[in-house]
Amino acid sequence: MAIFRLHIPVLDQVKQKGLRPALKEKWVDVVTRVTAGLNPDDVRGVLRDDPPGRPNPRLTPHAEGFWLHMKPTYYHRMVDGFYPTFRLGWLSTFFGVFEIITGIFLMIYYTPSPLVAYENMLGLLSNVPFGQVMRDMHRLAAELMVIVVVLHMLRTFITGSYKKPRQFTWATGVVLLGVTLVLSFSGYLLPWDQLSLWAVTIGASMVEAIPPEVVGRNVNLLVRGAPEFGANGLLRFYLLHVVALPLAGIVAFGVHYYKVIHHGHSLPPEAEKVGEDTAKRVPMDSRVYFMPEILTRELWYVSALVAILFGAAAFLYNAPALEPHANPLVTPLHTTAPWYFLWLQGLLKVGDKVVWGLIVPGLLTGLLLVLPYLEVGPSRRYGDRRIGLSAGALSVAALAVLSYMGTPYYGVTTSPDQEAVAELLPQTHPGPLRSAPWEDLTLGSYEAAAWSSAPNATLQDLLHEFNTSLTTVLSPDRTDVAGVIVIEDWQADLKKVTLRVTWTNVADGSAGEFSESVYLHRDGRYGQGA
Repeated sequence: MAIFRLHIPVLDQVKQKGLRPALKEKWVDVVTRVTAGLNPDDVRGVLRDDPPGRPNPRLTPHAEGFWLHMKPTYYHRMVDGFYPTFRLGWLSTFFGVFEIITGIFLMIYYTPSPLVAYENMLGLLSNVPFGQVMRDMHRLAAELMVIVVVLHMLRTFITGSYKKPRQFTWATGVVLLGVTLVLSFSGYLLPWDQLSLWAVTIGASMVEAIPPEVVGRNVNLLVRGAPEFGANGLLRFYLLHVVALPLAGIVAFGVHYYKVIHHGHSLPPEAEKVGEDTAKRVPMDSRVYFMPEILTRELWYVSALVAILFGAAAFLYNAPALEPHANPLVTPLHTTAPWYFLWLQGLLKVGDKVVWGLIVPGLLTGLLLVLPYLEVGPSRRYGDRRIGLSAGALSVAALAVLSYMGTPYYGVTTSPDQEAVAELLPQTHPGPLRSAPWEDLTLGSYEAAAWSSAPNATLQDLLHEFNTSLTTVLSPDRTDVAGVIVIEDWQADLKKVTLRVTWTNVADGSAGEFSESVYLHRDGRYGQGA
């Protein structure tokens, strides 16, 4: 019979050197392997900002390690300050990583099916430990990421950092901007409530305008998975949001950052002679090494930003409350695309959907991609780029105007009686009525005009707001406009509240009426009525 002996090197070292020396040697080996070349004394020196030895061991992780192989070993002192980068590129990366981490947490409790997606969201917000705060942080970071990426591109344009030799770096940045916008947009559908369904429906409807009609119809089917959003559409947007777009973003970011490091971080425009690019040639007395200054500072940034996001989600910011379950048969008033696509919705109000919804945005995107190859002036200095900077300022102003045009306040006509009811009972958010204390909704019928005689302050405020909104119903062809709120005891712990608007049509003397109901539960749940 063969006898096998278990050979454990650590035990052999303990026998040869003793317990403490063997463990210390093993600890040094582990730390050196994890840090790709730094032993514990080197790590301590980094944290204490001690002068490095010669040769400098702090350069080894950049050459041997995976995580730092793309990070430069040193930066120019001119780009180490707040200006000219404003840390926007770093912030974009931080929010991207933060979104992946919080998104993985949310994925655990979510199923991309119309049958259970809404219930999963309710469970996440009420039964999962830290579920609410994780959703709030994910949503807040997503909004901030869009803002930061846009500002990063705007900063790059203003400082002329897109010019030769960084044209392709700019192009990859445009791709990352598109990935960021579509990534945020695809996540809008996942809660599967009224806001998410109709906001995405509005955004996705533009592909149907692609000429010829047969192409637009089939692209629409490809995007939605059916003529209307359902199980196939939700699954496709989910896979886009958690698989395809993150992978595309990681690849594009890798190329983008590689090009940034290859050409060096561009110096402030006034720091170089016109037509020269000296970012790669950093004098010894102008170098700021990644370890320890930048590494320790970035670790502090990460800690501070995570704490700020957690504090904001816990005490200041709440993601939009879930609306009623997605219903393709009920179209809410004033539903819009996400705020960063309002400019597209504004363009659609200008004219033909094909021209203003497809051709013009496509031309603008193409122009943004090839901008560095068209604007080839050598100077990055602000005084030499008055025309370009003025055009950029006008473009920002035009986007602001178009975004306003995309809101319901411009070029949207609706039934005034529905508008009056929607003031108290909107379909896009809880609104004053659903937010009112359940106990203050005293049973009875109350006229809006007699708001001052309501039995409590809550009803007085609701009736006063209702009465004020009724002024929008007044018109030359309507008289005797009145509003009534009826509160009924419907079931145990359930009340039915009906808002009714009545008027007389001047033309024929006929009566007009519009009403809408909501069922309010004692624990805060509600459901829409007819």
